[in-house]
Amino acid sequence: MWRGDRTSHHGARLADARLAQAHGGELGHLDFLQVLCQDEITRRETVAFQRRLQRAKFEQQVTLEEFDFTASSKLPAPQIRDLGALRWLHAGESVILFGPVGVGKTHIAQALGHLAVRQGAHVRFAKTSRILADLAGGHAERTWEKRIRELIRPDVLILDDFAMRQLSAAQADDLYELVSERQGRSLIITSNRAPSDWYHLFPNPVVAESLLDRLINTSHQVIMNGPSYRPNKRPKNPTDRPVKPLA
Repeated sequence: MWRGDRTSHHGARLADARLAQAHGGELGHLDFLQVLCQDEITRRETVAFQRRLQRAKFEQQVTLEEFDFTASSKLPAPQIRDLGALRWLHAGESVILFGPVGVGKTHIAQALGHLAVRQGAHVRFAKTSRILADLAGGHAERTWEKRIRELIRPDVLILDDFAMRQLSAAQADDLYELVSERQGRSLIITSNRAPSDWYHLFPNPVVAESLLDRLINTSHQVIMNGPSYRPNKRPKNPTDRPVKPLA
């Protein structure tokens, strides 16, 4: 059944329940109308939240509350929790999460995005390589303007796995246009490399300086270090037994 049918049926059932309360004397006429209006507001907010969540295209539905900050004593837990207040979003600033593979950068990026969705923001998550490939396809099909507008529009754009490899001149130009056009709108970037190591990936040093200096100077930088977070998230097999050390 279509989701809209389910939503309308749920609303009808709730209205019937409120009507029964009114007939039973539990609600006066004014109370009945106020509660009915509040129910409708709540229903619409829930529908809008689910729509924003779907459009975000997260890989996983994860939250900051479920992240295990005890996995490593090297994780900057206070700094990450402070980002959860979303002051950076309201200021139009960005967040850069960098560190070795597996420490939870993508989890934190999506969790911050989830918080932003809860506050009514429009969010988009994507691998940086996929975005560059999509924009390259736009050049070939003459739909580049439309594709980049879709990336400029969200309040928060999450670029996962940024600066993974050397960029072509066309890719560097596309990134420059994207970041420039999103001036004043937030980015969340995850990378295995420190921002200082991004410059040599750009074929044109002038483009690199112009793009990265602007991006880095308006970003909250979070160094995520420590052992891999992924083994802690891996499902445990109840039949697994500890391996005995060799004699």
